[in-house]
Amino acid sequence: MIGIVDYNMGNLASVQNAFAKLGCETAVESDSRKFHEYDKLILPGVGAFGDAMEHLRERNMIEAIQEYAASGKYILGICLGMQLLFDSSEEFGKHEGLGLIKGSVTHFDSEKFQENMKIPHMGWNRMFTKEHPLFEGLDEEHYLYFVHTYHVNCENEDDIIGTTHYGYDFTSAVAHKNVLGIQPHPEKSHTNGLKILKNFIKL
Repeated sequence: MIGIVDYNMGNLASVQNAFAKLGCETAVESDSRKFHEYDKLILPGVGAFGDAMEHLRERNMIEAIQEYAASGKYILGICLGMQLLFDSSEEFGKHEGLGLIKGSVTHFDSEKFQENMKIPHMGWNRMFTKEHPLFEGLDEEHYLYFVHTYHVNCENEDDIIGTTHYGYDFTSAVAHKNVLGIQPHPEKSHTNGLKILKNFIKL
């Protein structure tokens, strides 16, 4: 059973529907005391980093997620959920994250953009991936759906398993032991996204 963390900051229905298409049973979970009952966790997220951390704090989820990750079970952060896995973010001020992966979250540097490139980075783009079970059966580069204004900076390059180019190369997928993150939305990325979620189920 996979638990989808409900902290009022994500499109939970689309994530749950994607897993349902794969025949995988999931539950939307808002009680942090029950996280340990799940085989894997999904941490979705749409919105601002600081608001998300505040919602997690109000629901006593921060320590519960950290303890879950420490247990060795797999956790996958999607979009904002991936960014929350890091130490900190500069989105609308300085905010502390979950600290599960070393690094920070920063705004796209528009000075490196070509003319007519816009923020947020929105739409289909390629991800160039390293060999990892999350990407089994996918080509080295494949298109996924992105919507974001900030991106992560990994302190340890070994944690980077996927990169994408938008003005410049940025990290779009990470893995630190059992803690995984993906910046695009697999639940909105059709066949490629469903393949990634299927691979997560098999981990």
